[in-house]
Amino acid sequence: MTLGMIAPPSTTPPPAQPQTTASGRSQADNASDVVVVGAGPGGLAAAILLAARGVDVTVFEAQPEIGGRTSLITLGDYHFDMGPTFFLMPYVLEEIFQAAGRRVDEFVRLIRLDPMYRLVIGQRDAAGAPTDDITIDTTQDLEEMARRIGKIDPDDGRAFGRFVEHNRAKLNAAEPILRRPIKSAFDLIRPDAISAARYINPHLTVQQFSSKFFKHPATKLAVGFQSKYLGMSPFDCPSLFTILPFIEYEFGVWHPIGGCNALMHAMAELLIELGGRIETGVPVESLDLDGRRVRGVNLGGQRRGETHRCDHAVINADASWAVKNLIPEPLRGKETDDRIDRKKYSCSTFMLYLGVEGEVDLPHHTIRTAPHYEQNLEDIGRANGTAGSLTKDPSFYVCNPSRTDETLAPEGHSSVYVLLPTPNTKAPVDWSEQAGPTRDLLFDRMKHVIGVDLEDRVREQLVLTPDHWAAKNINHGATFNLAHSLDQMLHKRPQHRLPYVDGAWLVGGGTHPGSGLPTIFLSAQITAGMLLDDLPAPAERPQAQPAPAGANA
Repeated sequence: MTLGMIAPPSTTPPPAQPQTTASGRSQADNASDVVVVGAGPGGLAAAILLAARGVDVTVFEAQPEIGGRTSLITLGDYHFDMGPTFFLMPYVLEEIFQAAGRRVDEFVRLIRLDPMYRLVIGQRDAAGAPTDDITIDTTQDLEEMARRIGKIDPDDGRAFGRFVEHNRAKLNAAEPILRRPIKSAFDLIRPDAISAARYINPHLTVQQFSSKFFKHPATKLAVGFQSKYLGMSPFDCPSLFTILPFIEYEFGVWHPIGGCNALMHAMAELLIELGGRIETGVPVESLDLDGRRVRGVNLGGQRRGETHRCDHAVINADASWAVKNLIPEPLRGKETDDRIDRKKYSCSTFMLYLGVEGEVDLPHHTIRTAPHYEQNLEDIGRANGTAGSLTKDPSFYVCNPSRTDETLAPEGHSSVYVLLPTPNTKAPVDWSEQAGPTRDLLFDRMKHVIGVDLEDRVREQLVLTPDHWAAKNINHGATFNLAHSLDQMLHKRPQHRLPYVDGAWLVGGGTHPGSGLPTIFLSAQITAGMLLDDLPAPAERPQAQPAPAGANA
């Protein structure tokens, strides 16, 4: 058995994955119209939209592999997504491919999951002692889902349809706001924003709003835990985000064969087809500025000492880290390093990647919530993450993709991914001491709570802690970026057009509309559209039509 503790993962992709460092131009070229800093989902999507309109684009990725937090980990013959494993709203990615005249299914196969995930809701009795969990296998069959919720509480089962209908209207109303830049408060008095206001209820949290529909704590949690996709608590997360469970039920939960990283390789292949170039192992160390104007990027790694000329730099790095490290502090006015660090940040994650002998008797996705759920959230640090500790019986998530996808593990074996939400690195947790005990705790909880005893079957293992994410240039190891609190949303989030210098742009989960693959793809559409309008001869803005929010994809 090979055990790795906070060791760097192998970066060799499965043989079926396309190579991504080829180019339609000579490697000697040292200038581009646009440089994209980072080959994560936002950077690749923005690069495709620009290249599809004839813009000369080069992507520089600091790591030896593409994908950013959506990159691939390979341990022996086992393959794992490093970060995102849920794929939602596939029509948003389809729009990116349509802008280039192609379809996603020409590059990667998507499978709709049923059950979408198993939800194991920890319970406690009146004295606070843990008691039998409530288990729900979630499904897009809304009538069947209402029946399953009705087993928890009959009134809640009857209310489920009303909850779905309300959030369908909410997403329809909010989607125009999610699809355009919000530069200031004035953008919130446009007709579409005003019409959406009655659905958004900014004074309510996810938990408070779901209480308008449901009575049982387990039901509220079943439609509220999704705020964790943003690294937030439903007791803090704005009620807008009750659209997250609706999105699951309306559009499904999907798995790309090869994992979510296969989507990154599909985008890279399309970008190269369009004439773009991707260079991995080449970090951008700074912007080359002429006063306040971007004139190029200064490179490191295998091209250290070189400057690649460009008119615009689209930054697809962690937003807070990027501003602190790529924009000189004297040019930022009041936005000092200290002020950036005092913002509210999401939680972090502790990760296990396990190559397991034999099959694992779990569905593709299993989420177990802590019996003392709100206390677990307090331990993590709630919205700010400035304090935090580790919970003895915590919430955790297990991904068992080998049940669906035979490409990720050898025949008869399984690739298992385990995620534990934790405080970010602002908290006083010494991960050099806590990594081993936390790993042991997760094995114990998996055995005694969800009934899978894996420890003696592990053949490959990698453990990653919040310190790893911080070392990957993620500010405070906050894997879900800046918190999505009301004072850090919309125009209060870092802007797509960075205001500090001319020609610097931002894309990804750190800007509007926020974290998660679908919203990152929307941010790419916004950034690319704004940049195209800013070029000397503006190209046509992408005009792909989204699927209507009321139709099952």
